[in-house]
Amino acid sequence: MAKIYSNAYRVIVWLGEQAVEIKGALEDIQLAANEELTEHLKKEIKQQAMLNLLQNPWFQRIWVLQEVAAARHVLIMCGSTTIDGYAFCLGVKSLKLSYTASPELQTLPSVTYLIEHAGLRSKHTANLPERFSLKIRSLAELIDMFHTRQATDTRDKVYALLGMSSDDPEKAGLQPDYKISWEKLFRQLVKFVLSKDISVNTSGQRAVIKRKGCILGQVSSVRRDDRQNVDITSRNAAWDLGGTIEWTLQASAKPIQEHDIICLLQGASKPTIIRLYKDYFAIIVIAITPLKESGSSKQLEISKSISHFPRDFLLVWDWEQLLEESQDREESRNWMSFDQATKTWNVALILGDLDEYEKAEKRLREAIKGYEIAFGKEQSMLKSQYGLTPLSWAAGNGYNDVVNLLLAKDSIDPDLKDNQYSRTPLSWAADNGHEAVVKLLLETGKVEVDSKDRSGRTPLSWAAEKGHEAVVKLLHKHVN
Repeated sequence: MAKIYSNAYRVIVWLGEQAVEIKGALEDIQLAANEELTEHLKKEIKQQAMLNLLQNPWFQRIWVLQEVAAARHVLIMCGSTTIDGYAFCLGVKSLKLSYTASPELQTLPSVTYLIEHAGLRSKHTANLPERFSLKIRSLAELIDMFHTRQATDTRDKVYALLGMSSDDPEKAGLQPDYKISWEKLFRQLVKFVLSKDISVNTSGQRAVIKRKGCILGQVSSVRRDDRQNVDITSRNAAWDLGGTIEWTLQASAKPIQEHDIICLLQGASKPTIIRLYKDYFAIIVIAITPLKESGSSKQLEISKSISHFPRDFLLVWDWEQLLEESQDREESRNWMSFDQATKTWNVALILGDLDEYEKAEKRLREAIKGYEIAFGKEQSMLKSQYGLTPLSWAAGNGYNDVVNLLLAKDSIDPDLKDNQYSRTPLSWAADNGHEAVVKLLLETGKVEVDSKDRSGRTPLSWAAEKGHEAVVKLLHKHVN
């Protein structure tokens, strides 16, 4: 399709007849494109008619993107009124529309970007290869920009972007194939963008992703025009380049907001922007690629230097809309769910990484309440141990059932140290004399008995100091 339109001298975008509710809108946009337009004349522009025009279904379709991206020259036509595509984009930008106040227009900047730059792109029509692409941006970037657009066949939300992608769809295993299901294609896409061995389940246009990762920073402010100018505060020593990091990003299908989180998932080459909901994180931008950034280029080379991914992320990538919290439903949530408590605990740890300690404390208490109700345990005292993993907490409290369930999970590292004290679950269990838990941990064969914490203490030294003879004997058998 892109190859066909690249041969066209002119592409006409037909928005239909000029109905009463949009009368004069295109003329007003043309007027607004005039830089000499006075404020008085701007006030006379029919805002509602113009908004009605910009909500035309054409602006929401996925396949039309190639048409305008490949064109040498774009004309916008409504009824008998015609406007040059470049002038149309200038007019829309000069009106400084509030995309926050009109969420139905949030996808507009990404399509005006294609129209505005259409005439500037190189079009080689001679001896075109069989696999033709405009190579505008990487597939991940295009997906971030356009995945909420409409398509009769959901698979076209991916296939319609291949003609603009700088990636080779064959290498990605994403070449058009209508024999495979949308769910399979969606999983392949997630693995291509993030990591081939990532855990992903799909249902409809929603992907649920589980992956280890780490926090890099948090969005401190956002300024929008046809792009997104984002200030980032670092929350990771390995990414602390001094002061605030500034990025200029392309308009995304889901606009970035203040307090959004920047994380790096294990195996991913680029950071991801996510937003916290109750017990999961919604993906806002799956692969960050700044158009411009302040400071060192090392900001995006972080994936090469980070090897420690201490956090468990539950991510939801919804291609239709962001999942909204239902407060009533959340308040009546059944806390008997073990997995639910674990999710909440992981959220608490991530909030601690962001220095949001009050929120972390609240989530930590919710998680502990969930564990203790689920297993009929009495409430224990919490001492702001933000860095403890669920396994360390359960081991330290002697909760055999919880330890058993956690050890049964493939994602759980039985020897993972906490951030605050650099102690392992075995260290906490030995310190408190929980013989059964110590035995469970030793039986995994995956724990280091001589592991030293931040103060240089081993599990054996903790047990010996507290006089836990049975635990000391157990540990002695496994000491190298």
